[in-house]
Amino acid sequence: MNKNNKNVNSSSPLSVVLEHLSWQEAEGILKEYDVVLFALGARTKEHGPHLPLNNDYLMAEYLKEQVTKKVPVVVLPTLQYGYYPSFLEYPGSISIKEETFRNMIIDICKSMHGYGVRKFYIINTGISTLRPLKAAANKLLESEIILKYLNLFEIDEKYDTDFIEQEGGTHADEAETSMMLHIAPEVVEMEKAVKDYDPRTGRKGFTRDPEGKGTYSPTGIWGDTTLATKEKGKILTEAIIEEIVNQVKELMQL
Repeated sequence: MNKNNKNVNSSSPLSVVLEHLSWQEAEGILKEYDVVLFALGARTKEHGPHLPLNNDYLMAEYLKEQVTKKVPVVVLPTLQYGYYPSFLEYPGSISIKEETFRNMIIDICKSMHGYGVRKFYIINTGISTLRPLKAAANKLLESEIILKYLNLFEIDEKYDTDFIEQEGGTHADEAETSMMLHIAPEVVEMEKAVKDYDPRTGRKGFTRDPEGKGTYSPTGIWGDTTLATKEKGKILTEAIIEEIVNQVKELMQL
């Protein structure tokens, strides 16, 4: 496979990128791998004034590249649209309906299942996507298809993240910005970094309206971006990669 340049990259001989194959090659390759993996990373979703709209896509691509160096999987193209209703007040952000997103995941997996694949892993870089991903996984089980996916909340539970200093937040914040300083520092404009944190709980979505019902965020940030560092980002990113690799290996054993 290496001489045909159909693996993920020259340093990743374990995994194979499906789109680089002919259908005849795919027919044989799919019999050799236990898990099909794809990433989910929005290419049009606001991340404050200091990060680009394609922040999640860049993160997803990086995580995918690193993971596929460590475990053998068949790789599908990264999904660039998903269920992100919280950010629609910020121009450039795109969300598809929850049901549409759920059904898209189901259809992708069922298509591949037709070729004998029954185990799938999604590198999920979102939060609002967790509910429809769970619904898709439950539905797929009816067809004996197993779908697992990354839940970023589990990183806080399994790994030491006490070095994160902000009082709260989960979006375009200290943690996410730190990761991007490690992954793609050239896209981070730290001179535009600010603290923008609405401490009120129980709110759904983000709003630019101070009288709105969601989390008030005029910048699109929820947290303290000014505390971000490349060193923190390296720790977080490596923890996430370790968790994904472990989950893929567990999936292979099912």
